[in-house]
Amino acid sequence: MNNKITNNSVQHNLKQLWKSVIESISGTDLDFTEGRIGKAILMLSIPMVLEMVMESVFAVVDIFFVSKLGTYAVATVGITESLMTIVYAIGMGLAVGTTALVSRRIGEKNREGASVVAFQAIFVGLIISIVIAIPGAIFASRLLDVMGAEEEMVRDGFIYTAIMLGSNGIIMLLFIINAVFRSAGDAAISMRVLWLANLINIILDPLLILGIGPFPELGIKGAAIATATGRGIGVIYQFWLLFNGKGRVQLKTRHLFVQIRILLSLIRLSLGGIGQSLIATTSWIALVRIIAEFGSGALAGYTIAIRVIIFTLLPAWGLSNAAATLVGQNLGANKPDRAKRSVWLTAKANMIFMGLVSIVFIAFPAFFIRIFIQDPEIVAFGANCLRIIAFGFVFYGMGMVMIQALNGAGDTTTPTIINLVCFWMLEIPLAYILALKLEAGENGVYIAIIVAETCMALIAGYIFRRGKWKLRKV
Repeated sequence: MNNKITNNSVQHNLKQLWKSVIESISGTDLDFTEGRIGKAILMLSIPMVLEMVMESVFAVVDIFFVSKLGTYAVATVGITESLMTIVYAIGMGLAVGTTALVSRRIGEKNREGASVVAFQAIFVGLIISIVIAIPGAIFASRLLDVMGAEEEMVRDGFIYTAIMLGSNGIIMLLFIINAVFRSAGDAAISMRVLWLANLINIILDPLLILGIGPFPELGIKGAAIATATGRGIGVIYQFWLLFNGKGRVQLKTRHLFVQIRILLSLIRLSLGGIGQSLIATTSWIALVRIIAEFGSGALAGYTIAIRVIIFTLLPAWGLSNAAATLVGQNLGANKPDRAKRSVWLTAKANMIFMGLVSIVFIAFPAFFIRIFIQDPEIVAFGANCLRIIAFGFVFYGMGMVMIQALNGAGDTTTPTIINLVCFWMLEIPLAYILALKLEAGENGVYIAIIVAETCMALIAGYIFRRGKWKLRKV
């Protein structure tokens, strides 16, 4: 009798879980400041995780087709991506500021205010993208030359760089408007936008790069056109949803005016997000420079291992975004304790996820490196890197949520300082000392990464627990 009751209970719970999953993907009008916190996290995080999974898949597929064109094409993409870092940093920074303001307005049940913020964010993104696009497109070949590209790469690849920099506004708007949807609680809309944009991109990649069927063989130029077209269609869809959709944030003619006070508040919050992104990016560049001292095999293994790690971190980042939205909305609803509970529950979920991933990477690291390359030496280096760094995954999961929670509360300065201390003042010097001075080799760099990420998680957790973020006014 007891077994029958237990089985019925399990079946009921599974049905409820499946119902929630379907609802979260199709879109929900759930008020995330009311009801069970666990359900709120589930409803927000599922589409956010799926959104990041598609981004992960696109990154792998894109480089797969470009690699068919040879070393120069891959190198050109690599250099262009380094130039695009500033675009990603600004886009993600504006997304952080947008999330803090929109989620707070939604929590206050002030959808009109959220719509005003949305336009200010779009306006800033467009202005900045124009400033980058014009010189970027005009001086693309010169930029490649300055970055050390060989003559053949500059001659054949400058058009890729010109298109990517010239169309940077598409990427900027994709980041910003999806942040509007996510922070408003319409995470399913953000998911659909990115899936549409990246699916079109993935389909166009082989057609335009390799010239399949009636399509012209455009080579690396085709890769840029595929990216701009796919994501451009995604942005058009975003605007259609903003003006004609049924989401929580809708734009009307009355919202299309610049409001200096809100604009300045958005920029102030976004500067912290931009700083966080740039600090993290430059620290990775410094680590690559140290790894390079141990030969091309170690560098190649490290590069592939980091690509694998980023692939798994993106879903965890999606879960962390849920924490930012929940903090902002619950603070707007004047429910700081609910915001706090939401963050700790999200952190536990992320730590469990990252812990499970770490077990797999520690047990079978070589398998994941061989997906990209078969060279025994590089596989050995990459597997070693993946195994060691995976030991810190649980702390990475916690740290991501805590940092995003502070950002969601409107405190973007504290995470910037934490990043500065942990990455520039701790990670880079420690990696240099361990790897080169104490002759620990590339393992010294991997240990420094674990130490820095662990310290970041503990510091951010301590600051979040103190609770001053509850008093932030945005």
